[in-house]
Amino acid sequence: MSIKVMIADDHVLMREGIKQLLEFDGSIEVIAEAADGLECLECLKNIEPDVLLLDINMPNKNGIEVLEEIKRNNIDVKVLILTVHNEVEYLLKAVDIGVNGYILKDSELEELKKAINHVNNGESYIQASLIPSLNSRLVNRDVDKEKIDSLTKRELEVLIQVANGMFNKEIAIILSISERTVKNHISNIFKKIEVSDRTQAAVFAIKNNLIQL
Repeated sequence: MSIKVMIADDHVLMREGIKQLLEFDGSIEVIAEAADGLECLECLKNIEPDVLLLDINMPNKNGIEVLEEIKRNNIDVKVLILTVHNEVEYLLKAVDIGVNGYILKDSELEELKKAINHVNNGESYIQASLIPSLNSRLVNRDVDKEKIDSLTKRELEVLIQVANGMFNKEIAIILSISERTVKNHISNIFKKIEVSDRTQAAVFAIKNNLIQL
């Protein structure tokens, strides 16, 4: 029995090329296509593909936003992201949301088919060349989590205000504490998260999703 696949990509030629290649030996059937994120989500209301091949760069909701909607609404489809993006941030975000697979558009056809089969069987599939950078980032993130866990509740509140660009006087007013106390908290925060200034502290907070841009 063939695997039912849907392709969501805003380039017509890319969709047509992938469809022809995948359907060549009859093991995979492309049952639907979408040119943007909204169209993809609408299609999923009416059809039930086994695997969704999802591009990241699309208008009217990008692939990451589509993936979030799929997970939020418990749509029963395996998602394999097929993208040009090899930056670890995109991969990390997709993995956090719960993507089933992630593969680059410059991969060989056999690897794409292998990824589709793995994902269809309930296994995860990350392109091999991306795994070292993902693992490295996950290790660094674990270190950051330990640093965040070492902060007191008040220190975390102060860090968030620093990341939002607030000065000590403003933080003191917002949190109803003295400026001296704010200064002491900031000194402790810098030591615990191993930064030397407010800009580095803000970058740390943004990188670890303590504030939303």
